[in-house]
Amino acid sequence: MKLTNNFSKSEFDCSCGCDMPLGVLHNVQKLANQLQVLRNVVGTSIKINSGYRCPEQNARVGGKPNSSHLRGLAVDIRANDSSTRYIVLNALISVGFNRIGIASSFIHVDDDKSKSDKVVWTY
Repeated sequence: MKLTNNFSKSEFDCSCGCDMPLGVLHNVQKLANQLQVLRNVVGTSIKINSGYRCPEQNARVGGKPNSSHLRGLAVDIRANDSSTRYIVLNALISVGFNRIGIASSFIHVDDDKSKSDKVVWTY
């Protein structure tokens, strides 16, 4: 199922293969729309390492119990090299993402309105 010009639902599916709840799909659709804006700004593909996670998968990967991934409000974007991270980080901020986590191989981004803090952190 295509969500935007460049993102499909399968990119956001839980890696364990479980079904995504309908309420989560609604959140994923909104997040995909925001990521499409990001993709349009950076002008290159965006690879999602991790999107929605069911509680079991979230626990397996060491995710926090209140992770935004559980509700389809977060993704981890592949960013293996520093130039990619720099371009994506600047674009994330310019398109309005407020919660950004930076690791050596990915960037976590979420649009969880229940977490009102604007923050950038490192892993």
